[in-house]
This record gives sequence, C-alpha cells and structure tokens, in this order.
Amino acid sequence: MQKVALVGCGAISGIYLKNITNVFNNLEFTGVCDLIPERAQKASEEYNIPKIYKDVNEVVADPEVDIVLNLTRPYEHFDVAACAIKAGKHVYSEKPLGASLEEGVELMRLAKEHNVLLGGAPDTFLGAGIQTCIKLVKDGYIGTPIGASAFLLCRGHETWHPDPEFYYKRGGGPMMDMGPYYVTALVSLLGPVAAVSGMTKTSFEKRTITSKPHYGEVIDVDVKTHVAGMMAFESGVIGTIITSFDVYKAQMPFIEIYGSEGTLSVPNPNVFGGTIKLSTAQTKEFREMPFVYNYSENSRGLGLADMADAIEKGREYSANGDLNLHVLEIMTAFEESCKQRKQIDLVSTVSQPKQLCRNARY
Repeated sequence: MQKVALVGCGAISGIYLKNITNVFNNLEFTGVCDLIPERAQKASEEYNIPKIYKDVNEVVADPEVDIVLNLTRPYEHFDVAACAIKAGKHVYSEKPLGASLEEGVELMRLAKEHNVLLGGAPDTFLGAGIQTCIKLVKDGYIGTPIGASAFLLCRGHETWHPDPEFYYKRGGGPMMDMGPYYVTALVSLLGPVAAVSGMTKTSFEKRTITSKPHYGEVIDVDVKTHVAGMMAFESGVIGTIITSFDVYKAQMPFIEIYGSEGTLSVPNPNVFGGTIKLSTAQTKEFREMPFVYNYSENSRGLGLADMADAIEKGREYSANGDLNLHVLEIMTAFEESCKQRKQIDLVSTVSQPKQLCRNARY
C-alpha cells in the first residue's frame, strides 16, 4: 500500500479523490493540501482523509507520505514536484510534466539524482479503448502503419470552466492542455517521434469569460491558441496534429491510424473507453470493435496505481517520466519549429509504453 498526499484540490481532483478512495486498492490518502484552505477542508471531510497540510513543505516533511500527487496548475507543477523529489518522495503529476521543456528535463534529472520515481498524466491511454487499439495495431489488423492524424478543435474554456484564466497562461493553450492526451496516445500506438515541424498562432489576444463566477472578466492571452504540426515517427510513420481553442465547430476524427491494409479510428484520448472503429481492405466499411482490456470507465489515477504497483514490485510502469518528457518535447517543439522556421530534431526518445495485463485490476 502506497501512501499518497494530494496537492491541489481544484476541479480535476474530484475524480482522483473518488477513485483512489473507492477503486484502487493499492493507494491510500494521508492528507490533502491547497492554497485555498476551504477546498482542502471540503475534500478531507467528503472523503474522510485524515490530514490537511498547510503547505507543500508540510506535505514533504511527513514521513508517512510515499507519493505526492501533484494536481496544481501547469505553471506550478515544477515547484511542487521539485520540492517533493528533493525530499525523497515519488511524484505523480497532472499533465503536462512542466510548463517548459527545460522544467521537464530538470525534474527528470532531480528524480534520478534522488532515486525516486516520476510519472504523470495522462493515463487515459491505459484505458480499454486505446489499449485495445494498440493490440489491433500490433496484431496487424491495419497492416503496416503509414500515417496518422489527430484533431482537437474547440472554442476554448472561457465559455464553461469556472476558473479558465490559467488555460491561457504559461503552460496552457490547446497543445499543452489537451495535446498530452493526443500525443501520448499516438506515442503509445506508434512509438517515439524523431522530428517535428509546426505552425502556431494566437488568433485572439483577449478572451471574455462567459462562465460563472468570473462572467464578464477579460483574460489576456499569453499562449498560442492554434497549433498545427507534423511528426516524423522513428518507425517511419508520418503524423499530423491540429489543436485549437479558436474553432466553433468541426467534424474531424479524434485520432485515425492509416495502415497498408486498413484504417483504425481511435476513440477520444481524453476518455478511457469510447468507440473503436476499424475498416480493412476486406471489410471496406467501418465496424465497431469490442474492448479486450479493462478500465473503460473514468479511471483517472490508473497510471498512479500502476506506478504504486511498480514501486512495490520493482518493475517498469507505463505513465512514466521518460514518456512524459518525450511528449513534452514534442509539444514544445511545434512552437520552436515555427519560431525557427525549420524542422526540429528531438533529443529525447522513449520505449513504447508497456501495456497493462488484459485482466489488470489494481
């Protein structure tokens, strides 16, 4: 049993609190921490969590804590993770690993120096949907993969999110916010990326919030809000990705993998289940495929449970820091490519993530 301290009791924390309390048997909360004490108090009371820490220093000083679950805002990920790592705690962070590539590289260096594990979201690629798709590709259902495409096209979070400003600040934007789901899924399906090229823009310098409680407030946009990129995978596959907070409506697929013998339509990488569709040279039309893995329900925290099992058994785990760093380098390289007006060759690489056992249950 690994003891977990949660830092950051914002909107995303609810599903982690629920699943770690009720679903995963190898995790247990020691306490919670938030800059807004009332939020930590509410989480503690609702989920019967014994401790409320006043700050991160108190979290990492607790000898009972094995893992710090870092659910802070993207531009806060580095400081919280670095503090925990230096105290000898394992860390699992929400995506992205850091708000910049430099932050991610430094966190990986610190984790190796202090001999702790570093991992993080997204873990949706460990769900039934994408795990089944990985098996379909490996088993040759579409032949040899040739190309891939991915699309995240929406209008932005200011229309619905209760606190949307951070999505337009450092570490935010459609690529850094939603790109981790798509890029991680592509790497898990097709392996590492060798080089990228990209074009980026900020379509609107300001955004007006139309959700409560900040209705009418204006956000200054500090990030690129429309990112189009190409990826050259080490395998030879060529991938295309577009992420945008500037689009009202679109009818593009989430992810498609194109092979020599067919096409695989991959479900929304922001969920654990979804609909899988396969078309082959024989079937012609798309047909739905059944799941052959567990965890089709909302299982956020699955990557953390897998990491906890790895800590106890001394084995590799799937949502690991090497994967997080490779995805971060891919995402940040699109903007770097646009700035330099050239293709960017990546420094990092990673093994294709280990699949879960088909009957895995933590």
